[in-house]
Amino acid sequence: MLNKISIEDVDVTGKKILVRVDFNVPLAEGRVRDDTRIRAALPTIEALLARGARLVLASHLGRPKGEAKPDLKMDPVAAKLAELLVKPVVKLDQVTGPVVSKAIAGLKDGEILLLENLRFEKGEEKNDPDFARLLAEPVDLFVNDAFGTAHRAHASTVGVAAYIPAVAGLLMKKEIEELSRCLEDPGRPLTAILGGAKVSDKIKVIHRFLTLADTLLIGGGMANTFLAAKACNLGASFYEKDLVEEAALLLSESKKSGCRLVLPVDLVVTRELQAGCHSEVMAPDQIDGDWKAVDIGSETVSLFSGIIAKSAMILWNGPLGVFEVPPFNLGTELVARAIAQSSAYSIVGGGDLVAALETLGLSQEVSFISTGGGATLEFWEGKELPGISVLQDK
Repeated sequence: MLNKISIEDVDVTGKKILVRVDFNVPLAEGRVRDDTRIRAALPTIEALLARGARLVLASHLGRPKGEAKPDLKMDPVAAKLAELLVKPVVKLDQVTGPVVSKAIAGLKDGEILLLENLRFEKGEEKNDPDFARLLAEPVDLFVNDAFGTAHRAHASTVGVAAYIPAVAGLLMKKEIEELSRCLEDPGRPLTAILGGAKVSDKIKVIHRFLTLADTLLIGGGMANTFLAAKACNLGASFYEKDLVEEAALLLSESKKSGCRLVLPVDLVVTRELQAGCHSEVMAPDQIDGDWKAVDIGSETVSLFSGIIAKSAMILWNGPLGVFEVPPFNLGTELVARAIAQSSAYSIVGGGDLVAALETLGLSQEVSFISTGGGATLEFWEGKELPGISVLQDK
């Protein structure tokens, strides 16, 4: 995947370029609530503008499922992008058609158009070839800078590459380089940290990390499934009953792989999952009744932090507790601070976790933040992502 042509390798002056960006940002009251993903695309946009390109930006927003929904229009995104660029951004109300083609034909060097939400079109997620052709017809070059959607074979990530040359944007190039580095030439000791609610979302990446990492730390709701596999009494805690046997197999696999799999030694528990409610700390085999595990405890934080301090590289996906309900964000916060204080090269991926780091003001303390959620996990699994495989090789 490292051998892909990027915008640095091609002449873009005066060319009409379709740039697939990931502007799937949270909105509130008609405004962009978090512009992290927009800012991540700025280096590619600014580099192309500086070289006299004529840009047609395209993104999805939310899950409209092929229907035009007023609350998912791209207008707030266009306003935020114009503010960040200090430059006009013309937002169109369609994705394809005569109006779009005319607007693109009239672009001058250094000007920008933003198309309407790609997923208003039924052909987008179906990777419909006719829709892909209509996207490609008015432009000369396709630039994919949306790593977060690279694992989806959609018209705007894969289909257009059948009609026009496709190259990587700077963000896409950086993602490929950083994530390849941790798989092909990782620092040792390599520690992987996985959190989030479900083992089912991450079975394949757990298998991969057991062959790649020196230590695998597991927290969040998914740790409960592993603890259940060790016959711990978890009270009313959430865990995936149908995956307890799979978790037991993974525990057995870890003993053979040479990767140390570390589970929480204590858990924060509560009877009522609300901000500020009463909570206690219990060992995993002491939880009973209507108590439920919602975060890692202080002993686990110390255990994880000690391993982090001795690591040369750290990969992390998924919060370690119910981060959105204080005080059950504390385990995630303290582990994040341990990583920030360590000398390890750290790579973090996953929307919930990235948002948590932003909230804590720690995003600048991490070596690299991946803009992918599912894409990052699939890359770590070793899958070939369709949005990358269609890019031209050098």
